[in-house]
Amino acid sequence: MGFVLGAAAALLLVWLRGRLAGFGAQASGDYAGGPALDIRSALNGPLLCEGVIYGPTGRAKSRFVGEFDAQWQGATCRMAEVFRYEGGAVDRRDWVLQLGNDGAISATAPDVLGRGVGRQQGSAVVLRYKIRLPQDAGGHVLSVTDWMYATPGGSIVNRSQFRKWGVLVAELVATIRKAPVEVQA
Repeated sequence: MGFVLGAAAALLLVWLRGRLAGFGAQASGDYAGGPALDIRSALNGPLLCEGVIYGPTGRAKSRFVGEFDAQWQGATCRMAEVFRYEGGAVDRRDWVLQLGNDGAISATAPDVLGRGVGRQQGSAVVLRYKIRLPQDAGGHVLSVTDWMYATPGGSIVNRSQFRKWGVLVAELVATIRKAPVEVQA
């Protein structure tokens, strides 16, 4: 009986740590005082994204380069993403982002279930949504929390966690920046 109570207490402490002091405990208001991140200017035009995907044990599982094209018309953005993974796989996603006057964000994409919701405040943006993986990756539905943080040089650091039934299954860390302008000879 003592072992069961001890195990239950340990699980409760792990759960509380994640809720109160971990990645999931962040709130957009935590970043209200930092340098402003305006997604209409930061996520606009051709963008380059480079990142790493970590498995549930924290080991790097995949690396990728993404090319994005984001175009704003008023408060609506259409962003086409192409990801090229080190193993040769290619993924595409087409987002539609809607930015409210109060900083609220809604987002849709073909593999997103329903509508993602988020907020832009201060130096950060958060977006939460459910995504269905491709059939060749199991077709699982994962809960995603994306945090994007402004950097002094104008790049964005993106950290995302992917969970199934509340259990962390993957984490992504990436940078997003304006794509370099190619010099024409």
